[in-house]
Amino acid sequence: MESFVSEFINYLAVERGLAQNTLESYGRDLRQFQAYLQESKIDFMKDLNRSTILTYLNNLQTNGKAVSTISRNLAAIKSFYQYLVRERYLEKDPAAHLESPKLEKKLPKVLSVHEVEELLKQPNALLPAGLRDKAMLELLYATGIRVSELISLNISDVNLDMGYIKCYGKGSKERIVPLGSIAAKCVQDYLGKGRTKLVRTYEEAALFINHHGNRLTRQGFWKIIKKYAQEACIVKEITPHTLRHSFATHLLENGADLRSVQEMLGHADISTTQIYTHVTRNHLKEVYDKTHPRA
Repeated sequence: MESFVSEFINYLAVERGLAQNTLESYGRDLRQFQAYLQESKIDFMKDLNRSTILTYLNNLQTNGKAVSTISRNLAAIKSFYQYLVRERYLEKDPAAHLESPKLEKKLPKVLSVHEVEELLKQPNALLPAGLRDKAMLELLYATGIRVSELISLNISDVNLDMGYIKCYGKGSKERIVPLGSIAAKCVQDYLGKGRTKLVRTYEEAALFINHHGNRLTRQGFWKIIKKYAQEACIVKEITPHTLRHSFATHLLENGADLRSVQEMLGHADISTTQIYTHVTRNHLKEVYDKTHPRA
């Protein structure tokens, strides 16, 4: 099964252009499924049936796995067997017609405008790393791009004169996102006074550089935002996507239309963007309860 999984992952990378994080998740889930089949002495082609897959998913649930994890595992298994049938390694798909468990819609954690302002104040703009951190945080809040898109940015992807950035989202899909004047100024300051002191070689194309002179990693950014959240005395749980969620919510609260926000976030389906309308509705209810004399 190992060789078929490797072939499938390669297909997803080359033919489908899926993101590296997605490829790693699919590979990890399928190899975990492979270990279960080997332990149960079940041949992944000859013996596998619908009941085997359901038993495996039930085991995941018994072991306390989240609904989202179980759903992702099933998606990986279904895609894998669809591939085997498409390539004619198998005649019949044992995972056909299996439905994913319904996911609970968790509302994203967002910061208030005041909390965002406090967070953005924290970097020390007198230091090269502080200029970089200020530019990154301002850029994230100004554009709502994903952290993976932020750290993948090259200098050539930023057009400060025209006020936009070019980024590549899921499936390497390109999109243009407008850049506000404050964020543009911070990026300009970083390029002029910060990046030149961090970078080691002229050949480095990455916009944001770590202290080794290489492209900043997702883990590196994660440590940075956690540090500044602590310094800003923000008690809410912070994730790499917190500023993205806050960006979308604050736009909608101030009258932006859903389609425009969808375009800026790079969501393929507007239903993904609609979760932010629930956040803004909750905000409106809080405002009503606090301000209406007969609430």
